[in-house]
Amino acid sequence: MRIHASKVLPSHAPIVNASPLIFLSKGGYLELLRTLGDVVGVPEAVAAEIDQRSNEDVTVRALRETDWLLIVDTSTVPAVIQAWDLGPGESSVLALAYNDNREAIVDDRAARRCAKTLGIPVRGTLGIVLLAKKRGVIEAARPVVEGLVAQGMYLSKGVLDQALALVGE
Repeated sequence: MRIHASKVLPSHAPIVNASPLIFLSKGGYLELLRTLGDVVGVPEAVAAEIDQRSNEDVTVRALRETDWLLIVDTSTVPAVIQAWDLGPGESSVLALAYNDNREAIVDDRAARRCAKTLGIPVRGTLGIVLLAKKRGVIEAARPVVEGLVAQGMYLSKGVLDQALALVGE
Protein backbone atom coordinates (compact mmCIF):
# COMPACT_ATOMS: atom_id res chain seq x y z
CA MET A 1 0.00 0.00 0.00
CA ARG A 2 1.20 3.47 -0.90
CA ILE A 3 0.88 5.99 1.97
CA HIS A 4 1.93 9.59 1.55
CA ALA A 5 2.18 10.67 5.16
CA SER A 6 4.61 13.47 4.28
CA LYS A 7 2.26 15.09 1.76
CA VAL A 8 -0.57 17.35 2.82
CA LEU A 9 -3.91 17.00 1.11
CA PRO A 10 -4.90 20.33 -0.51
CA SER A 11 -7.79 22.01 1.30
CA HIS A 12 -10.14 21.68 -1.67
CA ALA A 13 -9.46 17.98 -2.34
CA PRO A 14 -12.47 15.68 -1.98
CA ILE A 15 -12.40 12.40 -0.04
CA VAL A 16 -13.50 9.24 -1.86
CA ASN A 17 -14.89 5.93 -0.64
CA ALA A 18 -14.25 2.47 -2.08
CA SER A 19 -17.32 1.99 -4.27
CA PRO A 20 -16.77 5.05 -6.49
CA LEU A 21 -13.11 4.03 -6.85
CA ILE A 22 -14.10 0.47 -7.72
CA PHE A 23 -16.83 1.37 -10.22
CA LEU A 24 -14.83 4.08 -11.94
CA SER A 25 -11.64 2.03 -12.19
CA LYS A 26 -13.44 -1.12 -13.36
CA GLY A 27 -15.30 0.90 -15.98
CA GLY A 28 -12.14 2.64 -17.18
CA TYR A 29 -13.36 6.03 -15.96
CA LEU A 30 -11.11 6.71 -12.96
CA GLU A 31 -9.90 9.97 -14.55
CA LEU A 32 -13.40 11.41 -14.08
CA LEU A 33 -12.54 11.88 -10.40
CA ARG A 34 -10.14 14.58 -11.55
CA THR A 35 -13.18 16.62 -12.52
CA LEU A 36 -13.35 17.35 -8.78
CA GLY A 37 -9.72 18.41 -8.40
CA ASP A 38 -6.12 17.61 -9.16
CA VAL A 39 -5.82 15.42 -6.06
CA VAL A 40 -8.36 13.12 -4.41
CA GLY A 41 -7.97 11.86 -0.84
CA VAL A 42 -8.39 8.18 0.01
CA PRO A 43 -8.62 7.40 3.75
CA GLU A 44 -6.35 4.61 4.99
CA ALA A 45 -9.43 2.55 5.92
CA VAL A 46 -10.67 2.73 2.32
CA ALA A 47 -7.21 1.88 0.96
CA ALA A 48 -7.03 -1.10 3.32
CA GLU A 49 -10.45 -2.30 2.14
CA ILE A 50 -9.39 -2.09 -1.50
CA ASP A 51 -6.03 -3.67 -0.73
CA GLN A 52 -7.86 -6.83 0.42
CA ARG A 53 -8.77 -7.49 -3.20
CA SER A 54 -6.58 -9.51 -5.57
CA ASN A 55 -3.29 -7.95 -6.70
CA GLU A 56 -4.65 -8.33 -10.24
CA ASP A 57 -7.69 -6.18 -9.43
CA VAL A 58 -7.80 -2.98 -11.49
CA THR A 59 -8.74 -0.89 -8.43
CA VAL A 60 -5.82 -2.24 -6.39
CA ARG A 61 -3.46 -1.40 -9.24
CA ALA A 62 -5.01 2.03 -9.71
CA LEU A 63 -4.66 2.87 -6.03
CA ARG A 64 -1.02 1.81 -6.04
CA GLU A 65 -0.08 3.46 -9.33
CA THR A 66 -2.14 6.68 -9.51
CA ASP A 67 -0.16 9.52 -8.00
CA TRP A 68 -3.13 11.90 -7.70
CA LEU A 69 -4.96 9.44 -5.41
CA LEU A 70 -3.45 10.44 -2.09
CA ILE A 71 -3.83 8.00 0.79
CA VAL A 72 -4.35 10.00 3.96
CA ASP A 73 -4.38 9.21 7.65
CA THR A 74 -7.85 8.53 8.93
CA SER A 75 -8.79 11.03 11.55
CA THR A 76 -10.74 10.09 14.62
CA VAL A 77 -14.36 9.53 13.73
CA PRO A 78 -16.55 11.98 15.66
CA ALA A 79 -19.30 10.47 17.82
CA VAL A 80 -21.93 12.14 15.65
CA ILE A 81 -20.74 9.99 12.71
CA GLN A 82 -20.10 6.86 14.82
CA ALA A 83 -23.76 6.98 15.84
CA TRP A 84 -24.74 6.15 12.25
CA ASP A 85 -23.02 2.73 12.53
CA LEU A 86 -21.51 2.92 9.06
CA GLY A 87 -18.62 0.83 7.80
CA PRO A 88 -15.03 1.89 8.50
CA GLY A 89 -14.55 3.28 4.97
CA GLU A 90 -17.70 5.38 4.94
CA SER A 91 -17.04 6.58 8.50
CA SER A 92 -13.48 7.62 7.60
CA VAL A 93 -14.57 9.44 4.45
CA LEU A 94 -17.25 11.34 6.33
CA ALA A 95 -14.95 12.09 9.28
CA LEU A 96 -12.30 13.62 7.02
CA ALA A 97 -14.91 15.57 5.07
CA TYR A 98 -16.63 16.73 8.26
CA ASN A 99 -13.43 17.70 10.08
CA ASP A 100 -11.86 19.50 7.10
CA ASN A 101 -14.96 20.85 5.30
CA ARG A 102 -14.40 18.70 2.21
CA GLU A 103 -16.70 17.00 -0.25
CA ALA A 104 -17.39 13.31 0.47
CA ILE A 105 -17.65 10.96 -2.51
CA VAL A 106 -19.81 8.04 -1.38
CA ASP A 107 -22.50 5.87 -2.93
CA ASP A 108 -23.83 4.18 0.22
CA ARG A 109 -27.34 5.47 0.97
CA ALA A 110 -26.89 5.61 4.76
CA ALA A 111 -23.58 7.43 4.39
CA ARG A 112 -25.19 9.95 2.04
CA ARG A 113 -28.01 10.52 4.54
CA CYS A 114 -25.48 11.02 7.31
CA ALA A 115 -23.55 13.52 5.18
CA LYS A 116 -26.67 15.49 4.33
CA THR A 117 -27.79 15.52 7.97
CA LEU A 118 -24.39 16.86 9.06
CA GLY A 119 -24.11 19.38 6.22
CA ILE A 120 -21.21 17.56 4.55
CA PRO A 121 -21.11 18.20 0.80
CA VAL A 122 -21.70 14.83 -0.83
CA ARG A 123 -21.63 13.38 -4.32
CA GLY A 124 -21.79 9.84 -5.65
CA THR A 125 -20.41 8.08 -8.70
CA LEU A 126 -23.41 9.16 -10.78
CA GLY A 127 -22.88 12.77 -9.69
CA ILE A 128 -19.27 12.63 -10.86
CA VAL A 129 -20.39 11.47 -14.31
CA LEU A 130 -23.03 14.21 -14.51
CA LEU A 131 -20.49 16.84 -13.47
CA ALA A 132 -18.03 15.57 -16.08
CA LYS A 133 -20.74 15.92 -18.74
CA LYS A 134 -21.69 19.44 -17.56
CA ARG A 135 -18.03 20.53 -17.66
CA GLY A 136 -17.45 19.03 -21.11
CA VAL A 137 -15.01 16.38 -19.88
CA ILE A 138 -17.14 13.74 -21.59
CA GLU A 139 -19.46 14.14 -24.57
CA ALA A 140 -22.26 11.98 -23.24
CA ALA A 141 -23.12 10.65 -19.81
CA ARG A 142 -25.41 7.79 -20.86
CA PRO A 143 -22.72 5.45 -22.26
CA VAL A 144 -20.53 6.05 -19.21
CA VAL A 145 -23.38 5.34 -16.80
CA GLU A 146 -24.43 2.28 -18.78
CA GLY A 147 -20.82 1.05 -18.60
CA LEU A 148 -20.80 1.56 -14.83
CA VAL A 149 -24.09 -0.32 -14.49
CA ALA A 150 -22.57 -3.14 -16.55
CA GLN A 151 -19.74 -3.23 -13.96
CA GLY A 152 -22.25 -3.75 -11.15
CA MET A 153 -23.34 -0.26 -10.08
CA TYR A 154 -27.05 -0.34 -9.26
CA LEU A 155 -29.29 2.46 -10.47
CA SER A 156 -33.03 2.17 -10.94
CA LYS A 157 -34.33 3.14 -14.37
CA GLY A 158 -36.18 6.07 -12.80
CA VAL A 159 -33.06 7.46 -11.11
CA LEU A 160 -31.03 6.93 -14.27
CA ASP A 161 -33.57 8.68 -16.51
CA GLN A 162 -34.02 11.55 -14.06
CA ALA A 163 -30.25 12.05 -13.71
CA LEU A 164 -29.62 11.97 -17.45
CA ALA A 165 -32.42 14.49 -18.00
CA LEU A 166 -30.44 16.91 -15.82
CA VAL A 167 -27.70 16.92 -18.46
CA GLY A 168 -30.02 16.93 -21.46
CA GLU A 169 -29.86 13.24 -22.31
